Amino acid sequence: MNENFEKNWTQNAVEEAEAVSSISCSGHGRAFLDGLIVHGKAICECNTCYGGTNCSKLLPHCMVDADSGDPIFLEPYWIKNAARSAVLISGWHRMSYEFSDGSLISKVLKEHIRNVHAHVGNAQTDGKYIIFGVGATHLLNAAVHSLSSYGSSTPTKVVASKPYYPVYKEQIEFFKSDNYKFIGDTTMWKNDGSNVTYIELVTSPNNPDGQLKKAILQDQRQNVKTIHDLAYYWPHYTPILQPADEDLMIFTLSKFTGHGGSRFGWAIIKDEDVYKRMLTYIDMSTYGVSRETQLRVLKLLKVVLSGNENKNAIYEFGYNTMKNRWIRLTNVLSQSTYFSIQDLNPQYCSFSHQLRKPSPAFAWLKCDNVLGNIDCYDVLKTFNITGRAGSLFGGTDLNRYVRLSLVRSEDDFDLLLTKIKKLVDVESKGKFFTTSSTDLSQRNEPRMMLHVKCCENNSLHLSNINEELITCITGYPINFQLGDNCQNSLVS
Repeated sequence: MNENFEKNWTQNAVEEAEAVSSISCSGHGRAFLDGLIVHGKAICECNTCYGGTNCSKLLPHCMVDADSGDPIFLEPYWIKNAARSAVLISGWHRMSYEFSDGSLISKVLKEHIRNVHAHVGNAQTDGKYIIFGVGATHLLNAAVHSLSSYGSSTPTKVVASKPYYPVYKEQIEFFKSDNYKFIGDTTMWKNDGSNVTYIELVTSPNNPDGQLKKAILQDQRQNVKTIHDLAYYWPHYTPILQPADEDLMIFTLSKFTGHGGSRFGWAIIKDEDVYKRMLTYIDMSTYGVSRETQLRVLKLLKVVLSGNENKNAIYEFGYNTMKNRWIRLTNVLSQSTYFSIQDLNPQYCSFSHQLRKPSPAFAWLKCDNVLGNIDCYDVLKTFNITGRAGSLFGGTDLNRYVRLSLVRSEDDFDLLLTKIKKLVDVESKGKFFTTSSTDLSQRNEPRMMLHVKCCENNSLHLSNINEELITCITGYPINFQLGDNCQNSLVS
């Protein structure tokens, strides 16, 4: 068969890839091989809030996306390592459903995963099984399914400590299994004396607040099984205290290398029976992870492990980028009394061999009580910032919080910081607003209460109100709340 290969059969593929990568999108977008073609040429796909044929136009009044945990912050690292991380896939690459040994998992890739953990020191893999899934979300449900009780009159109770990752609840409720049920906050069930089986989901570092977490129920009950979601247990986000050595641990490529679109995760499992049940779930639900994905992941991990003579290159880049973003955000919010973010203590990192402060993927922003009975998500949205509402992480008692993603592109972070600066600037000028549930609540419209200072003659002139603030709340009914020294009249 080899005799029938065309000479230089890779040339066209190389030329196509290099042609697309050379398209200029003004540093605010990217052209892709599988993107739209206009007049025979790939077009730019612009970053959020940028437009135009080459993404050079900043869109005014754009809603900044701080909701998605899309880890594009690592893109510059891979652009720098373009040649070393490129993969060219032949048309006949592994067309079979299975590898030659009948399995669905690349043994070479599995060994590289073990080597990565051994180098970083964030997980113990010796003597344990490894399986692949279509991202961590896929593996989480495979784990819950495999650990739950079958044939029991009472479904297994699944719990997580608040604030918890919303997908835990959403996914379990979506599948509506008779074998397990999500019942909320772990601490509510510490004193449950029944013999019902529990599955405790432990996220460490935690999503959304970056706290390093431990199991709560495990030491108190015999009928507890624990799943450790360690998606963010990498030097980019947290000091590595020691290798995690749990019975069931889940990692994802997206938060490690930034390749969320590859949809790849892996579970490290101690118990053989649990491993077999999870393997069956993977086989029945997706019949494994695509060969193309496994090949790409293998190439990425080879780059990570070689590091071009620096095996710590990606970790240093990731940590320095996140640390810089946290410093900039903290400096801005230090000027505010209304808004604050979590302040995590430094700890000794066994990977870097130094004391390090965490640099989490998300800021867990809190709106102070002084703003009244408000939803912090709505406050930020009024300033064109879309975060993830705190209430999604465990209930309405968390509505004073919003999760802000710090792992998106540099454009996204810069725009977010600009909006936060405006928020703090409005506060510093003594002008602010809160949502009111009165009057317009029956029409489901938020009424904006704008606190302003009066003029010297004790009257309020609309011309004195910050124009940007008026712009940012366009579309909402506005109620001007006068200060104690103001007359009950408005002069336009």
